[in-house]
Amino acid sequence: MRTWLTALIAWAGIIFLLSSLPNPSGPRGPEWQSYLAHTIEYAVFGFLAVRLFADVRPGAHLALLAVAAWSLAVLYGISDEFHQSFVANRHASLVDVVFDGFGAAIGVALGIAVLRFGGPVRMRQ
Repeated sequence: MRTWLTALIAWAGIIFLLSSLPNPSGPRGPEWQSYLAHTIEYAVFGFLAVRLFADVRPGAHLALLAVAAWSLAVLYGISDEFHQSFVANRHASLVDVVFDGFGAAIGVALGIAVLRFGGPVRMRQ
């Protein structure tokens, strides 16, 4: 459990750090790049969360693990958008939260598939 918890906290810290960087003034790149970044960030978050919860609650129903991990990821995404509202040249965006939730769903689904079908060797403490 400790390994998955450490990984999740570290990843949340990376997301927080990236959100703390102000956007440069002037024109920005295409919006799809931001949406892709949100999707990837939260796919990793969702995967780590479902693996952590599976270690915390061995034998728990996979649907319960999925809902808990996805909910945690979306709540963190909402808090991250709130955090960004205080950063120069950044703003909170509901669209970003939607892409966070989409990415989290992908990561959670992948994590559940690994648990269900016995994918790669599990990380141990």
